[in-house]
Amino acid sequence: MARNTSMTTSINTADTPFPTLVWTENEQTHSLRWRSENGVQPPKRVVVADDTLTADSAFRLASEGTGILWRGDFQNARQLLQALARRTDRPSKKSHRKSNKPEPTMTEAFHLHRQAQSQRSRTLGMLIIPFDADHSVPLRRAPDIKLACNEAYGRGTEPYAASLRELLGVISAHEWRKRGVEIPALANAEGPQRIHPHYGVFAPVRTEYVPLVAQAPLPKLLATNSLAFDIGTGTGVLAAVLATRGIEKILATDQDQRALSCARENMVRLDLTDKVQVLEADLFPEGRAALIVCNPPWVPARPSSAIEFAVFDPDSRMLRGFLAGLAEHMLPGGEGWLILSDLAEHLGLRTRAELLEAIEAGGLKVVDRIDTKPVHGKVADTEDALHVARAAEVTSLWRLAAK
Repeated sequence: MARNTSMTTSINTADTPFPTLVWTENEQTHSLRWRSENGVQPPKRVVVADDTLTADSAFRLASEGTGILWRGDFQNARQLLQALARRTDRPSKKSHRKSNKPEPTMTEAFHLHRQAQSQRSRTLGMLIIPFDADHSVPLRRAPDIKLACNEAYGRGTEPYAASLRELLGVISAHEWRKRGVEIPALANAEGPQRIHPHYGVFAPVRTEYVPLVAQAPLPKLLATNSLAFDIGTGTGVLAAVLATRGIEKILATDQDQRALSCARENMVRLDLTDKVQVLEADLFPEGRAALIVCNPPWVPARPSSAIEFAVFDPDSRMLRGFLAGLAEHMLPGGEGWLILSDLAEHLGLRTRAELLEAIEAGGLKVVDRIDTKPVHGKVADTEDALHVARAAEVTSLWRLAAK
């Protein structure tokens, strides 16, 4: 059952720098700080609901942009979210009608796919959960998620509200952080080693690029100048691989605070702090190195969430910045390794000619290119809207040198 509603939401009031969720319940106005790590604003209309609310009614409200503040059983809320997802993913009647419109190009299909993902995220984000100041959830059968929320948000200071979908992402990130991702390239005498991603830091689950860095021939210059840079280190996985290859000093940079914390923790776990120094920087640290490695986001498009900054690079900013500054940060005789998928080319978002022109403009030449095919599940998923592009995708390590 959906109860009293509020018609307005106050945002960024004078009393708080945070957006505020406002609703009416039992004829009284209430408010909570609104939390969204992706910058999603709170819904402007809110209803209070419990276990009597049907999935169809919830879907209608969510599709209209009405927030559903949950007062029922927590596990029932999870089931309701699954029901909303099934309804959101159900093909519409329009999709079954014959149309005289031509099939969309791969670029058009990509943008339609992104629009559908964005709409799905908005709809599923309408199911809202209240939190106490210590990150506990005041609902029946709610799990203890305080540790997971502390990892993601830091110590709690005041009650707040957030979407259940975001909370489930926080819980999932906590599990990833706890168990880690096994990286075969980091195996040692003690057995397989793991990288532990933090919330908001992209997990190295697409690992076809890691063996490229583990196996590519190292520049001869490293024998006398054993210094490498890892640009945009993220979890620190590539810096760790370089360290295991015998490079004596690696400067790993990032500008995201979560990534910096994550990489530093992983270096401690792997006992590599004597070789890897994690620094805050936008692209390059000071100085020059014999080897500079960068695995930038592969697709030149706008991210819609914080975690997507690891996948989408608006206007190829990081890629172009790396190529433009690489030559001046390499020692004479050094190399730059660019790890890049060609998915953007198959999507029509960037051409091979544009990539080569950026390499040329940076005063660089291609020494070699080592290719590998992705092995993730979507490559074989013919139902995926972007299957044709994914099936043709190749990931490459470009060995670059100054002209």
